[in-house]
Amino acid sequence: MTNPSETTTHRYTPELATEIEQRWQKYWIDNGTFDAANPVGKLATDKPLPKDKLFVQDMFPYPSGAGLHVGHPLGYIATDVFARYNRMLGKNVLHTLGYDAFGLPAEQYAIQTGTHPRTTTMANIENMRRQLGMLGLGHDQRRSVATTDPEFYKWTQWIFLQIYNAWFDEDQNKARPVSELIAELEAGSRTTKDGAVYNDLSKAEQAKAVDEFRLVYLSNSTVNWCPGLGTVLANEEVTADGRSDRGNFPVFRKNLSQWMMRITAYSDRLLDDLELLDWSDKVKSMQRNWIGRSRGAEVTFDAQGHDIRVFTTRPDTLFGAEYMVLAPEHELVKELASTEDYGADINTKWTYGKSNPQDAIDAYLKDIASKTELERQENKEKTGVFIGAYATNPVNGKQIPIFIGDYVLMGYGTGAIMAVPAHDTRDYEFATEFELPITEVVSGGDITEEAYTGEGTVVNSANDEGLDINGLSKSDAIAKTIEWLESKDLGVEKIQYKLRDWLFARQRYWGEPFPIVYDEDGQAHALPESMLPIELPEVEDYQPVSFDPDDADSEPQPPLAKAKEWIAVELDLGEGTKTYYRDANVMPQWAGSSFYQLRYIDPVNDEAVVDIENERYWTGPQPDVHGPNDPGGVDLYVGGVEHAVLHLLYSRFWHKVLYDLGHVTSKEPYRRLYNQGYIQAYAYTDSRGIYVPAAEVEEKDGKFFYNG
Repeated sequence: MTNPSETTTHRYTPELATEIEQRWQKYWIDNGTFDAANPVGKLATDKPLPKDKLFVQDMFPYPSGAGLHVGHPLGYIATDVFARYNRMLGKNVLHTLGYDAFGLPAEQYAIQTGTHPRTTTMANIENMRRQLGMLGLGHDQRRSVATTDPEFYKWTQWIFLQIYNAWFDEDQNKARPVSELIAELEAGSRTTKDGAVYNDLSKAEQAKAVDEFRLVYLSNSTVNWCPGLGTVLANEEVTADGRSDRGNFPVFRKNLSQWMMRITAYSDRLLDDLELLDWSDKVKSMQRNWIGRSRGAEVTFDAQGHDIRVFTTRPDTLFGAEYMVLAPEHELVKELASTEDYGADINTKWTYGKSNPQDAIDAYLKDIASKTELERQENKEKTGVFIGAYATNPVNGKQIPIFIGDYVLMGYGTGAIMAVPAHDTRDYEFATEFELPITEVVSGGDITEEAYTGEGTVVNSANDEGLDINGLSKSDAIAKTIEWLESKDLGVEKIQYKLRDWLFARQRYWGEPFPIVYDEDGQAHALPESMLPIELPEVEDYQPVSFDPDDADSEPQPPLAKAKEWIAVELDLGEGTKTYYRDANVMPQWAGSSFYQLRYIDPVNDEAVVDIENERYWTGPQPDVHGPNDPGGVDLYVGGVEHAVLHLLYSRFWHKVLYDLGHVTSKEPYRRLYNQGYIQAYAYTDSRGIYVPAAEVEEKDGKFFYNG
């Protein structure tokens, strides 16, 4: 038989292919083939820039130890082809790739291996750069960034300060500098939130009054506390059964003082400006549902002299409200709860097996402490406790019992609901379980079997105070009820949103430090921009203080709190040199990815996050190209649909604040978005439903075993 090597007529071999690839890649680098020029600054050129430009951006990867997976090239190769094609058409094309390198995974890996997270992160970045180099992608390497570089997170901290030092003017529907707010307060043209005269307040009271307007504020918010990991977790880091996705530890709901960003101030603009974007209907719908704008009324129920405000989209069903449910965390629970024992006439199903409301509430709170918000909203057996108090239904004067129940959340509406069991499925289940009355107020169904949630005319809905909505349609009945409530000062028409303010703090080490210090009285002070970046200290002990995994009463202690020499700092912030204390929390991983397109444009600019002339060229509105309503933004953004809500919503919020403050010319960060889809493969989950590495799953006798 003839040896195949003796009959080969071509000389193309793997070795030759490698040599050719390496030679051309060197040529591309030496000649700046993929380098894009800016109008001004260090990356500018003397040559005239093409008017035609293209900014193509991939959602940048997290540098994991596993390196690139097959899903990465699916998007990267597509954008590379698109960028090369447009470059050959003579366009100035900006295409680069950076690394989203802060976050919990790197910290947890460092804790497990005893290696500093910076060491592992940099090694992972170098490995991914090597792998990307093998693909020969046409990236402008000069523009590559990593969120962990102090030169990058200086601007993350700078943007935080811009938002902290801004407030949302509802009259102008935009953010404005806090300095302008203070000037208006001092002039008397604007009042404080509580109506106090600003100039009559002490200095500390004035600072507190201003803080109530800021777009960044401290709040006692409910968080996911995981004692076993020693950190607060984001919702996406908690499994459906209320445990941590890393380590499988119990997670408890806990009130904690945290930094919040007032993203809710931008709810309408975030919704309305979706119409300006070239995004898929699917992604737009996901954002609309997440923001969840709905119209209705805020109704006031009197409860023993306390006002309980309830938001409802169906004020026409008020005559069917048979009880109220407060979120267990509602601030009025302690004030309203009776200190007397339950009476003999109280249904024992209401008492949680206790003799008095105080004991019942304490027991109930302990039992639901580990439930996630998702669990609390699931359609399953309803639980609750009667707190021994009643409220007055404002339309008929009926005394209705007040319960706490875990299916009511503080994050949506007012944390209190009026329960209309005849026409709401969850209320019907609760009323059935607790043997409460069910009164029909919308005709058309059989409420002896289930709640009727369809259309119909109003019945059983009239009083002696001038309100009669019987026989009306839904829309007419809602309008007439709101008019009556407003005339009696019992309610107002209102728009409500599901969107909640952004919890912007983590009890971790591996993240961006806050440019904030506290004085001896606990008052927060923003550091001047000249002090940025506030660098993350290199510490030996970066492990969080962990606790008994089942200790729901434990208190978070951030790892940075152990860096005593870094925490306490001597500064002169205008009142002489004093001792201040740094914030021991760090920013969430979302921070760096909320603006990185701006640093791609101007990565070596150490004077501004981006020169506005460069931003105008690359992402400014182009009405002559895209129409008169063009919002501007990156020309093509490619990434996974799993980021359709949080990352994109946060990025749009940050960008709109920067636009309001005059730092950018574009209204939106990403003009066009494309989701590339997935490469499918067999996937495996453990008993909690968490995906595990396929390489660590072994099949034996038709069954699968996880060896991790």
